[in-house]
Amino acid sequence: MNTIRMRKAFTLIEIMVVIIILGLLAAFVIPNITGKSEEAKQKLVCIQMKSLNESLKMFKVDNGSYPTTEEGLKALMENPNADEYSSYAASGYIEGKNLPHDPWNKPYLYLNTDDGVELISLGADGKEGGKDEDKDQKLSECK
Repeated sequence: MNTIRMRKAFTLIEIMVVIIILGLLAAFVIPNITGKSEEAKQKLVCIQMKSLNESLKMFKVDNGSYPTTEEGLKALMENPNADEYSSYAASGYIEGKNLPHDPWNKPYLYLNTDDGVELISLGADGKEGGKDEDKDQKLSECK
């Protein structure tokens, strides 16, 4: 009679093959994942700035002009001058109790220029200039 022996564990060779396969997969996947987080944050900046710009346009429609640079984005939450902005929306122009920040938790810069308005995120480093994730992003450069 032939007795069949049942295996209850993996051999060392089988374990080594699995480890090698996992290593190869990691070698291909990890380089593609790194850097995607910063790329996503940079895309989110444009989305948030476009949303703020829409709120600024609604402010202008109701009040005839954009808030001044000094009044800033805070003017979207509370009326900075009841005499000047008599048609200000009762609920403001953005929801929430705080102004939105960029993905690096820094406030957006707002400028009211002769050509309109500009919103700026100073990037990951929070300083002017920079490259890659530290690069400043402007609303006018968003597509």
